[in-house]
Amino acid sequence: MNGVLENEKEGAVSLEDLKKKMADFAKERDWDQFHSPRNLLLALVGEVGELSEIFQWKGEVPRGLPDWKEEEKQHLGEELSDVLLYLVRLSDICGVDLGKAALRKLELNAIKYPAKLCKGSSTKHNQLSEKQ
Repeated sequence: MNGVLENEKEGAVSLEDLKKKMADFAKERDWDQFHSPRNLLLALVGEVGELSEIFQWKGEVPRGLPDWKEEEKQHLGEELSDVLLYLVRLSDICGVDLGKAALRKLELNAIKYPAKLCKGSSTKHNQLSEKQ
């Protein structure tokens, strides 16, 4: 994973950039043989567990994490990155265009949760009604 991607210089990194970086990283190490969907999913779940541990005993925290030390924020960024990278790799190995799938899911969620029915409410989609 030597070098900098073009978009990184500008501060924007696409899912496609990450997908390529992850594929190159695995290939350079001959790790493709280990990157089955199952193995990647289990690794992803492990990383989500590590991410969860950061918040486990903190209770609710305000946006922006104003009371956190810089080292804590850096650690959070590393764990979030681990989750993202495994998710991108898993989607690549499974042949799913993650960007397109995410946009489609947002469209489906907009239908499932119309703003006029659910604005300011945490009610589950199947319990929403026009009467609210």
